[in-house]
Amino acid sequence: MKYIAYCRKSTDEKDKQVLSIEAQVAELQEFAKRSNLEIVEFITEAKTAKSPGREQFAEVLKKVEMGHAQGILSWHPDRLARNSIDGGKIIYLLDVGNLLDLKFPSFWFENTPQGKFMLSIAFGQSKYYVDNLSENVKRGNRQKLRRGEWPSKAPYGYLNNRQTRSIDVDPNNSKIVKKAFGLFAEGGRSFTEISRVMGNYGINRGNGKPIHVNQVRIMLTNKFYIGILKYAGEYHEASHKTYISKQLFDQAQRQVERIERPRQNGHDFAFRGLATCGECGAAITAEQHIKKYKSGNSQTFVYYRCTKKLKPCAQKYIPESDVSDQVRTIVRSCSLHADWEPVFETWAEQEVAKDRVNGDTISQKLEGDLIETDQKLNRLLDAYLDKVVDPEMYRQKKNELFEEKLQLQEKIAKTKDNGSSWLEPTREVINGALLCAKIARAKNNYSDLLIGAKTVGSNYSLLNRHLSPNLKNGFAMLAAVGVAAKQPPAAASISLLVSAGGFEPPTTSLRGRCSTVELRARNYF
Repeated sequence: MKYIAYCRKSTDEKDKQVLSIEAQVAELQEFAKRSNLEIVEFITEAKTAKSPGREQFAEVLKKVEMGHAQGILSWHPDRLARNSIDGGKIIYLLDVGNLLDLKFPSFWFENTPQGKFMLSIAFGQSKYYVDNLSENVKRGNRQKLRRGEWPSKAPYGYLNNRQTRSIDVDPNNSKIVKKAFGLFAEGGRSFTEISRVMGNYGINRGNGKPIHVNQVRIMLTNKFYIGILKYAGEYHEASHKTYISKQLFDQAQRQVERIERPRQNGHDFAFRGLATCGECGAAITAEQHIKKYKSGNSQTFVYYRCTKKLKPCAQKYIPESDVSDQVRTIVRSCSLHADWEPVFETWAEQEVAKDRVNGDTISQKLEGDLIETDQKLNRLLDAYLDKVVDPEMYRQKKNELFEEKLQLQEKIAKTKDNGSSWLEPTREVINGALLCAKIARAKNNYSDLLIGAKTVGSNYSLLNRHLSPNLKNGFAMLAAVGVAAKQPPAAASISLLVSAGGFEPPTTSLRGRCSTVELRARNYF
């Protein structure tokens, strides 16, 4: 009887007791010599058997079916199969007579009903070992995530500490990653340029080539850098040290969104996706038309129009130049003169000093909200364990509550530093208004205009070729005042502007007084 010797060692084998392929070959040669077995061929493979699809194993079965050999020689049944499909194929070949014998130095087999029964048990044990090992790994990963530890390879700028089994900040590469975030957040740089920058400073792939652009994108959008672990679609609070600020991370996300806007035929339609149709609610799309002249020259025109996919709609197209003019007007109406910045910073320092007195009360309120959010998370987990909530709904609601918890924690941290969390959104609006002034003054800057439009408002609608935004709170009041960007501030005018914008500290209420404040502001300027 002729035998094919099959040796396998998985590259991810967890069992250190499994012999190497070379050792298996040597053992099978000695066993064949002792047992007077004729080996016609040795076939080796370095691949896991926990799932079907091994090419060399399939070749062994094919040669057995063709009659090149009548038996298979292997170290142990688990070398042949660790899944039910491959194990079933072996037993089926024994049943139909294509395979007459199996030999193992470490396992007894006889081609009888009892022998095949024992073989099926061995295959079942092998599958159980893999399944149990996988479950143990998953359980260990879940426990790591509960402790806020990342259970996989550390991203760029971090190191896997084998001694403590934790993730530490890489003292050298973290500086490079932080620089990459900073350069990208400034705008005007592609993923390829960031990859080149990181390569120049020594961060490349294992083969020495620059990091792939998709890896750069994953790095720049990975919330791991701000202390959030996303594993299997679920958020977890991280315990590792972070070195990328949330502000820098958010700036990078805006640039990612800017780069990944849809393009058509290589043309970047800057304002596509900004608005919806004011008549039917469908999306506003863009298209380009090229007009060719007899002289051989041509001119490209870009238009925006309703997709009309929801229902019949009578809205007409609008040229891109008209859209940009309207966006520029909206951005300009929400802008501030550059001289407001130092005046605002001086005022803010004074107000923060006053507001620290009330910081304890605000912190207690925020901490109470944080405790309530934790209780909601616990109740959600109980509902999930009781099978009241399905897994998809559980992940969605948990992620929403987790985001809310992170925002509360951020507000508490800012309150401890500044007395309350009201100043930071105020500063963001002021900085945004100062940026809008620069954007509105520039020419042919459609991409920057889009950033300005999204900074000051949302839910834009286009009706009768007129663009209407839903301005955000502070910017809505700046637009209502309307004249702040035309001249620098006068003495003591900053508090009036802040009141008009609805930015005052929470100890002061402006509800019901907006019209009065707006009138005072108009008279003042």
